[in-house]
Amino acid sequence: MTFYTASETPRPIRLSEPTRRFAYDSLHHRYGLDTRKVPAVSLDSVEGIETMTDLDRYDAAIRAIALHAPIRICEGERLSGAATLGLAIDHAVPATIGGKPVCHSISHLTIDFFDVLRIGCDGIIDNIHASMQTHTQPREVRFLESALSCMESLKIWHGRYLEALQDRAEYRANYEALCRVPFAPPRSFYEAVQSVWFIFAFVRLCGNWPGIGRLDAMLGPYLQRDLAAGALTRDEAREILAHFLIKGCEWITGTSNGSGDAQHYQNLVLAGVDENGVEVTNDVTYLLLELIEELGISDFPITLRLREDSPPELLTAAAEVIRHGGGVVAVYNEDLIIESLVNYGYPLADARRFANDGCWEVQIPGETCFSYAAFDGLEILQSVTLGGYAEGVDYPTYEALYNAFIRDLSARVGRICREWIDRRLEIGEDRSVSWKPQGTCTLVSLFERGCIAKARSYLEGGPNHTVYSPHIGGLADIVNSLYAIRKLVYEEKRLSLPELLAILREDWAGNEELRRHAAEKYRYFSNDNDAVDAIAVQLLADFSAACRAVDGFGAVKFPAGVSTFGRQLEWAPHRFATPFGKHKAAVLAGNCSPTPGTDKEGATAIIRSYCKADLRLQQSGAALDLRLMPRDVAGEAGLQTLVGLIRGFLALGGFFLQPDVADAAELRRAQADPENYPTLSVRISGWNARFVTLQKEWQDMIIAQMEKA
Repeated sequence: MTFYTASETPRPIRLSEPTRRFAYDSLHHRYGLDTRKVPAVSLDSVEGIETMTDLDRYDAAIRAIALHAPIRICEGERLSGAATLGLAIDHAVPATIGGKPVCHSISHLTIDFFDVLRIGCDGIIDNIHASMQTHTQPREVRFLESALSCMESLKIWHGRYLEALQDRAEYRANYEALCRVPFAPPRSFYEAVQSVWFIFAFVRLCGNWPGIGRLDAMLGPYLQRDLAAGALTRDEAREILAHFLIKGCEWITGTSNGSGDAQHYQNLVLAGVDENGVEVTNDVTYLLLELIEELGISDFPITLRLREDSPPELLTAAAEVIRHGGGVVAVYNEDLIIESLVNYGYPLADARRFANDGCWEVQIPGETCFSYAAFDGLEILQSVTLGGYAEGVDYPTYEALYNAFIRDLSARVGRICREWIDRRLEIGEDRSVSWKPQGTCTLVSLFERGCIAKARSYLEGGPNHTVYSPHIGGLADIVNSLYAIRKLVYEEKRLSLPELLAILREDWAGNEELRRHAAEKYRYFSNDNDAVDAIAVQLLADFSAACRAVDGFGAVKFPAGVSTFGRQLEWAPHRFATPFGKHKAAVLAGNCSPTPGTDKEGATAIIRSYCKADLRLQQSGAALDLRLMPRDVAGEAGLQTLVGLIRGFLALGGFFLQPDVADAAELRRAQADPENYPTLSVRISGWNARFVTLQKEWQDMIIAQMEKA
């Protein structure tokens, strides 16, 4: 029984054969196909459903899911609870009226599992009753009533599992754990893992895609106590955690799903300090890395919070996982991100607890309503500042061109943020802020700090932080375009700007020599060229300033970020030829990474160029994708090379690094023969996907990136 690896180094075998068999079945879509058999529960027979309010329908939907969703107990499972309705895989609340989902679900959040462990769901129910004593407005009362209804639905679903398990001797441990959790605080490591899993399973059974966050910080203290007391061994703990990861593969279907069938945002953030500045790295951290190395499970993208003084053994453990391929482990620069958040106004204790939103954007887990708006910055340069390459467009100097672009960029950012404000907020003449009614989402609101205390939902100002982050896309493409124009027009004076734009309008037709000069003679972004990198430094600073200019509504933050999340595919048909030699409709740069084909100097130069900007100004995140070949990380020397790249990234001031090891030739074989590569995983952008479930356009993009590695 083997699991795919891009490395020549074999994966270690530590787990029991039954657990490895369970993993094989799950990764090879046994349970995902089973989930597809029942798409949703129907509300058609619920009396008065057509005339109910949206919140009443939502409560009815959660109740019907709790009552009627299939109960699944996998053979030999150590943890119980399963998300068994197919529409949840498609990011919808799996309850229908007339065959259509009753309401939307929520993602890009990390829910508060810490309070589930600390006080249990009974403690959360007590908090709801306490809030009812102080909130008497009809809208507040109705929200709290919905919160109690959702908790009652959770109890119903929980009771169905107890009933299914109670007479089956082989699941006695599962039953006894569920007799206590998640409603009471866990007493042991096993109960803690079961508690987190059960809540996670119910939240996503109801269609939501939550991140998990800092699992080692949650579970480490329980494991430490149990190991010290001799209540279990490290090997037993590994088996329990393995079942957590394997259960999380229950939505694998093995079928094409556009951007991949592992994109469910159930990310883990490991290592780093707690809110008091104390390192949390523990046995759970290392056990999870060991499990990912052995099983190659890509459904829980892991980001390690690392510092320059992080333990050497932690960096080595990370590198050992990374070199197997799949892009499962990424890196946050913890010190830089904490400083970034504090500079932005977060309290230090909050900043130290940062995690992500189920992708890679930074947030304070369990108390942030997060959303973002990615936009094509290259489109602004081409279509607005350069007027769609129309005749008559000219700027007397490079500085005039750059300043016009920043003016246009700032206007786009302002419009994006003001449109969000208009949708979500009522601003009084005295600048007072109130929240407009939004979609129903009571279940996730139960597990976001602030919602119950304020008697407000997740989407209506309930969490302690609401964040809407503008994300600039095409960064390298903008920088390279500006640099090429500066060189061709203003420094070398080969032609005027109107003449260059006329050539670009014709997609370089008849000007191949000039196109090749622009494409090949200049060292563009990601080659450690100070002249071009300085444009990126200034551009990111000016973009951040444009976002900060919209801040001032205490109810919401607008931090800057850099991303594409694969949108370079959908943007490509609308892009013109670029001044740096690319033809129109080319698939260009992703995230904060090089434009394909322009990076000539290797991984170290890519990192150096990326790190020259003050990335503390991109508080939401700036992702660098780093593609490596298996030969680059082979053997002990390759392992140390990978550790050195990570250390250099941290020392130079990087923000977020997504390394991936893959062979373009292997990817082409998988594209041609998908049945023989069902578990082959690649990093996309904050998530991993099994390669054969990607659309061909996505596959071709990944292959092209790897061929340039």
